[in-house]
Amino acid sequence: MHHPVSLDAFRGPASVEDEGLLEADALVLVRGVDGSICACGLPKPSPGHSIWPCAVPVLTISRAVELLFFFFFFLSLNVSCTNGGKHHRRLISVSSLLMINDTECSSSSSSDSEYGGNQSRIQVVHRHGPCSPLRQPKAPLDHGRRALEHDRRRVASLHGRRQAESSSRSYPGNSLAATMQGRYGLALGSADFVVTVGFGSPPQAMSVIFDSGSDLSWIQCLPCPSSLCYTQKEPLFDPSKSSHYSPLSCASTYCSSDSSAFCVGFDDCEYTVAYGDGSQTQGLLSQDTLTLTSSRVLDDFVFGCGEANSGLFGEVAGIIGLGRNQISLPSQANGGAFSYCLPPYASSTGYLALGTSNGSRLNSPKNLHFTSLLSRLDAPSFYFVELVGISVGGKDLGISPTSFSDPGTFIDSGTVLTYLPAAAYAALRSEFQWRMRQYPTSTAGMDLLDTCYDLKGYDRVAVPAVVLHFSGGARLDVDGSGILIPMDSSSAIACLAFAETGPNGFSIIGNMQQKTYNILYDVPNEKIGFGAGGCTADPF
Repeated sequence: MHHPVSLDAFRGPASVEDEGLLEADALVLVRGVDGSICACGLPKPSPGHSIWPCAVPVLTISRAVELLFFFFFFLSLNVSCTNGGKHHRRLISVSSLLMINDTECSSSSSSDSEYGGNQSRIQVVHRHGPCSPLRQPKAPLDHGRRALEHDRRRVASLHGRRQAESSSRSYPGNSLAATMQGRYGLALGSADFVVTVGFGSPPQAMSVIFDSGSDLSWIQCLPCPSSLCYTQKEPLFDPSKSSHYSPLSCASTYCSSDSSAFCVGFDDCEYTVAYGDGSQTQGLLSQDTLTLTSSRVLDDFVFGCGEANSGLFGEVAGIIGLGRNQISLPSQANGGAFSYCLPPYASSTGYLALGTSNGSRLNSPKNLHFTSLLSRLDAPSFYFVELVGISVGGKDLGISPTSFSDPGTFIDSGTVLTYLPAAAYAALRSEFQWRMRQYPTSTAGMDLLDTCYDLKGYDRVAVPAVVLHFSGGARLDVDGSGILIPMDSSSAIACLAFAETGPNGFSIIGNMQQKTYNILYDVPNEKIGFGAGGCTADPF
């Protein structure tokens, strides 16, 4: 194994191949080394691993003095690690990052029903991973390039939706602007994460995307000719086989209050949603039993029964909306409280859980730290928070909180990257690039992202930790799986999973940075909590 730092301990002067490694914050190119990373960039000393100290050319000295020097050097090395230096690095397996070995499901969660949940959780899986019911045998995983193309469309549609909201507020008499805004959904993004739930009585299993940027839930329904519906993995929902199904009438409160719904000369309420990527769905606004887990059943869940659907939905049956509108799943189930954890890799699982409206189930874990949940009139369905700062490798970047406050920052399960204002992103990128300067860069991914590395030949890489700081002291220490995004597995190119949001655009905290966290949306109490290690913790 090649060591960037070497020392012929007792035969002459020490040497270092890269003087940059002498700096306290420098990183070492780690190839096949297990363990924690110290602040000086060297692997943390552990049994069975000999660690050579950093050194520069020195005068030859006696062996006794040299041994004494080594003793104090290793003592200081251990102090730097135990004082938190190791928390400024993330040691990442390259094969896991590139999803090379994601061929078997590594889920450890139990399931008590065919709907992928235990007593309190609905199982969340990566749509293309081995845990997914939608995975095609031997099909390649959807890597960064394709996901980022979807991401661009979603971010553009987010900005478009905000403009539509602003138009409807600026011209209150413009009912067309208000109606079109409600019927204009976000582009689907990468739609990476799905859950399986049961519609109808008895329940019919449906695997659906869950999306915090959407309000209306819908699935494809019979009768639906192949010319009007896309191909999905599971059989289409058959309303005739459900004893509880009924379409909503035009007199329904949901029909008159939800802007995606309308009536045109019929008794039944219709809906239509056109998404920002060209996808669309149209059908009847309906109600039926929704089975989340064996212990969570909603009797009169309102959803769209799609009879004309097209676009980039893949083989999912539809969408579950987690937005803040009254027609969303959390609002219908419990007044708005829910929690989820997104799995770090395609071969692992997370969860989606719904709380109760009286707050009795919101006894959060001790490691959950809260920040205020904010609202904006020009984006009423989104979950806004107050981002106040960012640190990289333990260094606060000194970004003014006002940089994030207008037009604001929200959390989105359907956007992949985290998007930041120009000044904030430039500061993050500059510090990250400096701390990653020992790794070879690549221009292969720069048509999409501007900070990319060629990791071919590396077993593991040590990247600087990235922390997002929120008002009230809450923080999100981004998991190692959420700092770099692979472009594809064959080239081993990975890029920084952050980008600039563009002029006057929202800051968006994407799903890459949310991985492994228990994120609790306590809407009734107007706060959002972040808890590390969430995919193995009890959400409520």
